[in-house]
Amino acid sequence: MRIAFVFALLLSISLASELPLAEECDPDICTLPQCLCSSTAIPGNLAASRIPQFVLLTFNGAVTSTNTLTYRRLLSGRRNSNQCPIGTTFFVSHEYTDYQLLNELYNNGFEIALHSITNTNQSYFANADYETLMLEFDDQKKLISHFASIPVDQLKGIRMPFLQLAGNTSFEMMKDASILYDNSWPTINFKSPPLWPYTLDFASIQDCVTPPCPTASLPGSWVVPMVAWTDLQGNPCAMADSCFYPPDSYDENGWFRFLVKNFENHYLSNRAPFPIHLQEGYFRERPGFEAAFIRFLNMINSMSDVFMVNTLEAIEWIQNPVSAGEYIAQSCRHVVEERCRPSFCPSLIAPHKEENFYMSICNTCPATYPWLGNPFGL
Repeated sequence: MRIAFVFALLLSISLASELPLAEECDPDICTLPQCLCSSTAIPGNLAASRIPQFVLLTFNGAVTSTNTLTYRRLLSGRRNSNQCPIGTTFFVSHEYTDYQLLNELYNNGFEIALHSITNTNQSYFANADYETLMLEFDDQKKLISHFASIPVDQLKGIRMPFLQLAGNTSFEMMKDASILYDNSWPTINFKSPPLWPYTLDFASIQDCVTPPCPTASLPGSWVVPMVAWTDLQGNPCAMADSCFYPPDSYDENGWFRFLVKNFENHYLSNRAPFPIHLQEGYFRERPGFEAAFIRFLNMINSMSDVFMVNTLEAIEWIQNPVSAGEYIAQSCRHVVEERCRPSFCPSLIAPHKEENFYMSICNTCPATYPWLGNPFGL
């Protein structure tokens, strides 16, 4: 009897603490630049033919000496047709990341975003509470800023590991950690025409592929939906490197056609940002893909109304939508380079596994390997 009473009490407390469901979005109330309903409609009611087509190239995982060679080979020196440097977003996990190379990527004008400290299993993030997510992401902001010499206020985005959402909790954490946007939520139902980024002030129309999905009103939080690609058999894939039926690894022409077809699903419809979400290892395993990818980048970098930008830049345009002509007339973004004071730190004791780590950083060496609850390795 006593156990039943305690259970009922805990249940009532849990239900009472749940946030109320968000209401259906009213576009007369939800207005830019702070609020935008989830929709396939073009922000600002502009015609598709008049707006810039943004391409969002993102990479997941640790930044290492191996994959940085690929990033340099593919991206260094590239410019859009307006002669502004291209943008790319790196969602970085902590373990094995070289923070000197992360500083290099930032100084080259690329956006650095968060992918958690532990990058552990999927169920861990599905059930993570607010305190856990603050340790994973707010602590990671401090860690990256300290060891890669990147201003903490430049770390504006997250991608949950395994694209595993945590319901309302991660968005509550984002607000308190001054994180602007999430880029973890796939959509299959809204790919033709594709879904635009939006805020969570009101209820989302987006399909819930990896529950739990947010249900509450969470003002100020932006969702950049991961609009699915379509593989050769018509199946959806949230990331470009997760398609079940892709072209053959050595078929450069097949890969090029595949890239163009998925791009045209955006460019020839409502021009919602076209996502290219990848793991760097995909290039090393598929030489035909890399050759086709370079051809594809050369093509879009020469198009007068197509621009590779980082995720934050796309949100900034959505907050103040202008025509392609007006966008071209704007100044290029300017990154103030952050000086790296290099240190190489061998044999750091890790608190989470029986392994000694080394760190390549832009600061003095920590006493132990930085981890949850101890982002500075004190």
